[in-house]
Amino acid sequence: MRICILGGGGLGSVVGGYLAEAGVDVTLIARSSHAEMIKKNGLRIYGQRRGEHLIKENLTAVTNPDEALGEFDYFMLAVKSKDTAVALQDAIRLKDRCATVVSLQNNIVKESLLAEWAGEAKVLGVSIIEGGTLESPGVVVNHITATTTFYAGELDGTVSPRAEKLVAAMNKAGLPSKAVDCIRQVLWEKLCQICNASAFSASALPANPELTFNEGAVVRAGAEHYVTLGYEILSVYTRMGYTPQNFYAPLSRLKEVHEAKSFDEACDSLMLMAQQLQGKGIRSRTSMHDDVLNHRKSEAPWILKPIIEKAREFGLPVPTLVAVDRILTVLDTYAK
Repeated sequence: MRICILGGGGLGSVVGGYLAEAGVDVTLIARSSHAEMIKKNGLRIYGQRRGEHLIKENLTAVTNPDEALGEFDYFMLAVKSKDTAVALQDAIRLKDRCATVVSLQNNIVKESLLAEWAGEAKVLGVSIIEGGTLESPGVVVNHITATTTFYAGELDGTVSPRAEKLVAAMNKAGLPSKAVDCIRQVLWEKLCQICNASAFSASALPANPELTFNEGAVVRAGAEHYVTLGYEILSVYTRMGYTPQNFYAPLSRLKEVHEAKSFDEACDSLMLMAQQLQGKGIRSRTSMHDDVLNHRKSEAPWILKPIIEKAREFGLPVPTLVAVDRILTVLDTYAK
């Protein structure tokens, strides 16, 4: 199997590195400093869950899509959502050499954008929540994972051989994966989950760069803020006809919030989870939190606004989410 990953940052490097280590021929398109260090020393991935890995075999690092040579079974888009248009335009000569195209991004329009780029027949729906942060050129931290971290399925609600083949490769690489007939629900639930965590973190925590998600969630007021956002987001998700499944357990709390008998019970459940994660020494941030801390433009237009737009379509009030979106719009106005 040959896979090309456009966007060799944290997530792209984690996925590409583990796949290469498992024997897949991977071409990683990354920034020049990262690509050069991989060529020189290999790709180092480390994290609490999977230990340390140094990958040198089956991994080709390049800086331009035109340097990705040959035919590929799968093309994976792993750039920030805001960089999608430019990235796909730069890779225009690559699309005809890729049999199947997928996106690892955190948004709900990624499949439609890929269909415009490469044609609907080539698009496979996928969703992933694996955590990856580029620490320095050639070094990536794999800081978070889930019981099932990757899902794949056809957008028409079927499970195809190409979905099963990709899932098998991901499982062999140590990334727990499933082929499903409900990929559209997985995509929407992940968006809701990321929206909840990102809106909470980016609004409650960035004033202190030492804080991570768990430090905010163990505080009662923080848990109340998170659950309030969760109720608003769930009102939209359930109005669409979906019931929370916690596809990304134990990281997702949507099902617990939805099934809690009271607001206080939902807050207690979140605080307990955060305390348990703290006890294990797990500390992580959402990518949106990192963007705010580093004065970069956030992905709020891709993650928060789709939920807000659906809420308006259904006539549902989401005042807390709208307030967070306004705050991020102000910050984004002055960000890089």
